[in-house]
Amino acid sequence: MTTPPPQYPYGAAAQPQPMAPADEKLWATLVHLGGLFFGFLAPLVGYLVLKDRGPFVRAHTATALNFQLTLVIAYVVGAVLSIVLIGIFILIAAYILNIVLCIVAAVKANRGEWYTYPLTIRFLS
Repeated sequence: MTTPPPQYPYGAAAQPQPMAPADEKLWATLVHLGGLFFGFLAPLVGYLVLKDRGPFVRAHTATALNFQLTLVIAYVVGAVLSIVLIGIFILIAAYILNIVLCIVAAVKANRGEWYTYPLTIRFLS
């Protein structure tokens, strides 16, 4: 005889299970690398889905999302200022910073180290 699934009262949800440290490192690494390919969407989804699964993955998803949102602001400012030609340099610098710092953050996350991006506006903590 099988046990029926647990019943939760209306509006209540099951508490998410904490992740193993190896899983937290893996997901933190993937969120940082996702910022390279999908911009702020990968850190946003990672933050919304994984924020309650452990302190390490929460910190890394929040810092990745903060960095990607700061880059969105830099891209918008660079696009607007590209009329004056200075914006092209801002766009190139933001693009290079995205590549370099996302790789550095992914390596740090994979090693289990805490990391915060430099020059980032803190939207989430």
